[in-house]
Amino acid sequence: MLLWTALGLALSLRLALAQSGAERGPPASAPQGDLLFLLDSSASVSHYEFSRVREFLGQLAAPLPLGPEALRVSLVHVSSRPHTEFSFSQHSSGAAVQDAIRAATQLMGDTNTGLALAYAREQLFAEAAGARPGVPKVLVWVTDGGSSDPVGPPMQELKDLGTTVFIVSTGRGNLLELAAAASAPARKHLHFVDVDDLHIIAQELRGSILDAMQPQQLRASEVTSSGFRLAWPPLLTADSGYYVLELAPSAEPGTKRRQQLPGNATGWAWAHLDPATDYDVALVPESNVHLVRPQHLRVRTLPEEAGPERIVISHARPRSLQVSWAPALGPAAALGYHVQFGPLRGGAAQRVEVPAGHNSTTLQGLAPGTAYLVTVTAAFRSGRERALSAKACTPDGERSRAPRPSPPGAGGRGP
Repeated sequence: MLLWTALGLALSLRLALAQSGAERGPPASAPQGDLLFLLDSSASVSHYEFSRVREFLGQLAAPLPLGPEALRVSLVHVSSRPHTEFSFSQHSSGAAVQDAIRAATQLMGDTNTGLALAYAREQLFAEAAGARPGVPKVLVWVTDGGSSDPVGPPMQELKDLGTTVFIVSTGRGNLLELAAAASAPARKHLHFVDVDDLHIIAQELRGSILDAMQPQQLRASEVTSSGFRLAWPPLLTADSGYYVLELAPSAEPGTKRRQQLPGNATGWAWAHLDPATDYDVALVPESNVHLVRPQHLRVRTLPEEAGPERIVISHARPRSLQVSWAPALGPAAALGYHVQFGPLRGGAAQRVEVPAGHNSTTLQGLAPGTAYLVTVTAAFRSGRERALSAKACTPDGERSRAPRPSPPGAGGRGP
């Protein structure tokens, strides 16, 4: 009898724990957020490329832990006008999302990516349009690299909402423009890959998406040399309390900056900070309803946005020359460089892109015996640029020379 009573109590306890877990919903560590795929469906993409990208997105989404209160997925086409293939609330399993992506058909038309980004902000990611408040937002934009309209302003508006932006380019995009559009650091959020090799980045990209979907902790993004953006999960409501956000250099903890925010806030951007400096951040929830522990984070700003300070011209030949500059800034400090050159006396200017971490390039196709103005510009994530110019001259080309006359008497001895 005692044995059956013990078994009954154990079974009742397991059922109670299971029911309690079901009522609490997904565990605190489960990814939660809204993931939007932005698919280039315009005529600039071949049918083959479209099918390969569509298959890649389906494979990317299939293993994700989707659910109404967890991670949700939507797909928007980029064309002359944006089109929603399916909304966040339409599918609740990875298999259903994969089937829906595979069923998508190419729309053709223009590549109005900026219009699609504005549409995503207004119709999908905005709380006024029914988006879930306080959950992470992630955008994955797969592009062949070009757009018929400006991308920068609408993309920045999305990032201002706290959206994490991943970009996958199939190899024909402008490095500096795409790096500026992606979330920082670009080396983690921007991928250049051939359309037939997309499967190579699937696991890494999926892991990065899941990392961005972890809402439990205070986190920093969009880190530059002068500031960064903070985001945190909804710990309070507008009626239950407020937040005190504290910021201080790690080396000078007594010089704190404080900012009070309402209880429904989930983000804040710090600006006018010092470059290459460690900052300690504290998020302190203040509430008379329930106790919520403070969250702490240390963030290091990027090095100062210092452009080239010296340009060296070398290996000058009639139709080429080498340009070098210092200092050389790595990917953590700059997006990259562009080198512009053109004849001093007028003519078309040309431009060469150089990735961050490199500090030299060879200019080809020059004219012999010509003076050129060479400008090296460093581009930064903040949108600012630093430039330095120098004059360079190519030598004259080889010319045919008439034979020198023989000196008198050099032909032989006289009689």
